Parts: sequence; structure tokens; C-alpha cells
Amino acid sequence: MSKPSPQSMPKLNVKERIRCFKEVALGYTEEQAIAEASRCLQCKVPRCVEGCPVNIDIPAFIKFIRERKFDEAIKKIKEKNSLPAICGRVCPQENQCMGRCVLGVKGTPVNIGALERFAADWERKRGISIPEIAPPTGKKVAVVGSGPAGLTAAAELAKLGHEVTIFEALHAPGGVLMYGIPEFRMPKEIVMDEVKYVESLGVKVETDVIIGKMITLDELFKMGFDAVFLGTGAGLPRFLGIPGENLCGIYSANEFLIRVNLMKAYRFPEYDTPIKVGKKVVVIGGGNVAMDAARSALRLGGEVTVIYRRTEKEMPARREEVENAKEEGINFIFLATPVRFLGDEHGWVKKVECIRMKLGEPDETGRRRPIPIENSEFLVDADTVIVAIGQRPNPIAVYNDERVKLTKHGTIVVNPETYETTFRGVFAAGDIVTGNATVISAMGAAKKAAQAIHKLLMEKKVSS
Repeated sequence: MSKPSPQSMPKLNVKERIRCFKEVALGYTEEQAIAEASRCLQCKVPRCVEGCPVNIDIPAFIKFIRERKFDEAIKKIKEKNSLPAICGRVCPQENQCMGRCVLGVKGTPVNIGALERFAADWERKRGISIPEIAPPTGKKVAVVGSGPAGLTAAAELAKLGHEVTIFEALHAPGGVLMYGIPEFRMPKEIVMDEVKYVESLGVKVETDVIIGKMITLDELFKMGFDAVFLGTGAGLPRFLGIPGENLCGIYSANEFLIRVNLMKAYRFPEYDTPIKVGKKVVVIGGGNVAMDAARSALRLGGEVTVIYRRTEKEMPARREEVENAKEEGINFIFLATPVRFLGDEHGWVKKVECIRMKLGEPDETGRRRPIPIENSEFLVDADTVIVAIGQRPNPIAVYNDERVKLTKHGTIVVNPETYETTFRGVFAAGDIVTGNATVISAMGAAKKAAQAIHKLLMEKKVSS
């Protein structure tokens, strides 16, 4: 009997998807999921689990799918991961669990992410079940930020019996999942369903509350919270710092994606958020954010060119997102970087002056360092520019609080074992600690922080 072939993810037709924000990846059918699950070797020493930051028992849930026990599959996933519909869509599985799959040594690894998504979507259609929750401990925890780290920490702590309240600065919960990732890659309905699941565990969510400005850390403790978890991410944009960057028509990727995603500019005038996207759009950067911005601008009517200073091989964006961008007609200029922006007499950007690059020796990231080539400048037409070269932490919750130590990069210093900050009882995890990273790495760290918080609170309970 021959083994099943790898199952490709069904996708929305290119001609349809480039002018709408419908989800591109359509998910497996039941038969496709079973066929893909049947490829798993059920290794005795599952290296895939070692590659998962939240340690899902991957062979077990895949075996359940193969046996059509979909309910058992999602329950097994949720023993370790409270946000499977999200992780199945945006986690870089190719660098984590799938990157360790034995089948990938000489062929195609099992598509673990697609199977996780299948199980999560199967449950969503039938009604999400609530896991067993420990008896109330009488302890209260404040979680600052409702992105991947905050939602994970809140869910873990609630299941352990603690009373948890999430404080979110924006008007909708979800953090980067809501404001940063476009609808065609992460439908907001999915995010809100995951938030509702966390709320069903007993977690309260308060929006439009800026901790550090409206309520200080000291005031949180005075309000009766026994511990605080900071999961505020890295939402402060980076800029190029070159001449002309203040011209009209130049966006940070943060502003552009927040307006498009969270504020629904892509549905203007149904929503009162206009956004100006010109005919010629240039996106600077090579990560997932750059791909999200480029593909969003394309759907809003722009002819999009991505400029990246290294080669395609060095791009940090997921391969599938780069391939999707190419399929949709986005242009790429590699080994080039902007040196200045040129505008018209009215102050609007019109051209990007770039310089050609060559690759030198590897830098601290392990990628070869781009080096400018003298006298190689050239111009690219642009009436909209989106700068997507990364984000920085914005630790507003702890500004001017000397009890919380920060690094020179603005990230919060924590104990690497417990994730406790230098302020006793205040913990932090995710991008606010590591800088810009992945959804699943933030979730993995948040789980460990939640366990450390639980241990601290139980010790306090015993001593009191």
C-alpha cells in the first residue's frame, strides 16, 4: 500500500483574491486532513514536539485526526495551546515543528500547522468546549496587553483558578493579531472567537485602558491585584532616518496596517477610516510585515514594488507569504536600499532614490551583511511608500518606574527562568522582552511566566 501524497493547502483563486480581503488559505477538507495525518510516522522520539515553543503533543493529535477523532484532536492541542486557530494560520511552523519533522529530511514534512488549523476550525463550527478549571484560589492577576502573550498568560492563569483581568490600550482586544495581520491572512472573526474562548474561562477584558498612563503599576496592586503580567509587545515603528522621510504619502507599516486592519480602512466608506494608496506603491523591507503591507496595498488598488537590501534567500518572511505575493503580481527589487525620498512642490513623495547592494560577511544575525555599491544609485517611482523595517518595544506601562529595569533597546529585563522583572510581583514576556519575534514564541514564554506567577501566588497563599 502506497503512502498518501503531501496535501497542498487549497487557496482562493488569484484573480479573486487580489481585489478582496477574503482569507487566501482555505484550509483542508476532512479527507485532505486525514490523508495528511496519515503521512505522520508517529516517531517514538518526536522531534517535532521539541520544535514547538508550547510543547503540543503533535503525534497524538495527528493520530486522532487520522482516526477521524477530531474532537479528541482539538482537546489534545488545547492541553498546551489556547489559541490553535491563530497558531495554525500564522506560526512559522516550517522553522519550528515542521522543521524538525523526519519526513522533511528527504522530502516534504507533515503540514502540522494546517492540521492544527483544521482541528481548531472543526471545533469552531461545532461550538467550542470549555476545559476543566481549577477551584478559585482567591488570587487576582492583571494582564497588560491582549496580544498573543497576554491572551496566553490570561488563559493559563484562569485555568489554574486565578481571577484574571486583561487591560488593553486599544478599542478592541487581540493586539497585533487585530491591528497587524491582515484579514486575508488572519480573519478578525477568528481572533474574536479566540478572545471569547479566553473570556469563557472567566477572564475579564477591559479595553481603552492605558496602563502606565491611566493606571500605574502601584495602583493595580492597590486595586487588589496580587501580580501583574506585562505582554504589551513591540508596536513602536522603526524608520530609515534618511532625507525626505517626512514627505506626505510615506507611512510606517504600523500606521498603515492599523488603519487598514483595526480601523477597517479597507471597507471605507462603510467604516469612517479613509486611507490614501497611490498608483505606485513602494514597500521597504523583507519580513512578514512587509508582505502584509504590500499585499494589502495591492488589494487597495496599488501597483506594488517591494525593495529589500538582501537577496530573496535572506528574506525573513515566511516562504508561503513571499510566494503568495509573487502569485498576486507584486514586484521585487533585491539587493537595494533607499537613500532618500524625493517629493513634488506640494510635499508629496514621488520617487525613491536607492543604491545597489552586495552581500559581505555574515552579521550578528547570521545573514550576510549588505554593503552599498558606489555610484549605483537609481530611482523608483512612488506616490505611496510603506516603511516596514521592524518594530521596537514601547514600554509605556513602566515608563519612569525605576523599579523595572530596561535594556538599552527598551525591552524589559526579566529573570530568564521565571520571567519576573526587577519589580517584585511584576512579570513580562513576549516582544516586550525579546524585541520583535513570533506569535508562538511569545505564547511559549507567556506560558512559562504564568506558571511562575502561579507558583508565587500559591507560596503567598500558604505563607498567609
